[in-house]
Amino acid sequence: MEPTLSATRPWSGRILAILGILFAALTLAVMAPAPASAEESQDDLVEEVEEEYTLFFRGNVQYEGEPLADVVITIEGPGGFSSTVQTDADGRWEVGVPEKVVYTVTLDEETLPEGVIVAEGGATREAEFGQTSNASVNFFLGEGQRVTQNIWSQVLDRAVTGLNFGLLLALASIGLSLIFGTTGLSNFAHAEMVTFGALIMLTFSVYLGWPVWIAIILSLVLSAALGWVLDAGLWKPLRRRGVAIVPLMIVSIGLSLAMRYTYQLFYGGTTQQLPGATIPPTIILGPISLSWIDVLSMGVSVVALLAFGYFLTRTRIGKATRAVSDNPSLASASGIDVDRVIRIVWILGALLAGISGILFAYYRPGVSWDMGFQLLLLIFAAVTLGGLGTAFGALVGSLIVGLFVELSTLWLPSDLKYVGALVVLILVLLFRPQGILGRRERIG
Repeated sequence: MEPTLSATRPWSGRILAILGILFAALTLAVMAPAPASAEESQDDLVEEVEEEYTLFFRGNVQYEGEPLADVVITIEGPGGFSSTVQTDADGRWEVGVPEKVVYTVTLDEETLPEGVIVAEGGATREAEFGQTSNASVNFFLGEGQRVTQNIWSQVLDRAVTGLNFGLLLALASIGLSLIFGTTGLSNFAHAEMVTFGALIMLTFSVYLGWPVWIAIILSLVLSAALGWVLDAGLWKPLRRRGVAIVPLMIVSIGLSLAMRYTYQLFYGGTTQQLPGATIPPTIILGPISLSWIDVLSMGVSVVALLAFGYFLTRTRIGKATRAVSDNPSLASASGIDVDRVIRIVWILGALLAGISGILFAYYRPGVSWDMGFQLLLLIFAAVTLGGLGTAFGALVGSLIVGLFVELSTLWLPSDLKYVGALVVLILVLLFRPQGILGRRERIG
């Protein structure tokens, strides 16, 4: 029997449906993008993970100005966070982290070339963020072998380093002490005057590329000019209005904050190096290892302090300064121009602070927007320990604080060395409230 037309229609419909499905599948296969390779998928995943972090640690690993590649850096933090990275061909590395807490940054010394060691700061650092989302951790490398010293060798080496630190601290402390002695003002903005000298040095020597000696001269001149501007534009008008000491101190705190965050606005939150700051120690005297920068720093500090001592004891203006510091009213009655003396004290105090800032930038090493603020508590401790208002007392207090800060690292963690200096301050004041060279005063 011949098939009828009505019997063949269902089969033709099924065939057309199957052909339609195959055509649609081929069309989708042609239009679909090619599948990503395993390497591309991994790169996309890494990019997505990195985009989750907005906080970054960055740094450089160099030896004698040459970058070191493939050096392993490990970042560890709370909650089991750990990340490992290798330096690139330029010696740079970068790691994203989830939150602003204290992290441990470790350089794997086994990945350094033969004969290269971590010269300063150690291979493990504690690092944290400031006000910005970026923080720098740099490692300064030198040539040598990993050796250990006995305790007395370490004491001698730390004592020399503490002497260097105490001398540069004295330059800042003496200026603050004289300002307090002549005006009665505890100037909390003195730390920013220290930072100013280092930042001006950075501007001319690094940003503009001028010779170092020209940058130093300009830094000192502008530091002295800053002291003149602050007194002429702010403190003298306030003194003439009869503003009390406590409001003046509050003004100095506000000035400190304004100057500090202005520095951050223009210079950023990173730490930058002055020319020659990373020179490794080349002078070895038994257990003592120094660089030429350290020797030059101590020499400059001693010369500046001797010159200032001569100014106070031998010159007419210096004697007038001491008279105003002892008794401003009596000095004024004796014919001394108190306002002129105070102006000179502000200029000299800012000049000494500028010198201290430059030396501290080489001592740390590094220049940052808040470097002076890190010294402020120690400066006040040195001034109080030596005796308020006495320049020579500030010198003695600074040397004691500097030595104790460095020697305490033999027994205390580095993070607590500044706390130890304050403990010494408290103990001394318990037995001698007027300070080492201060005068006893009867109240009432």
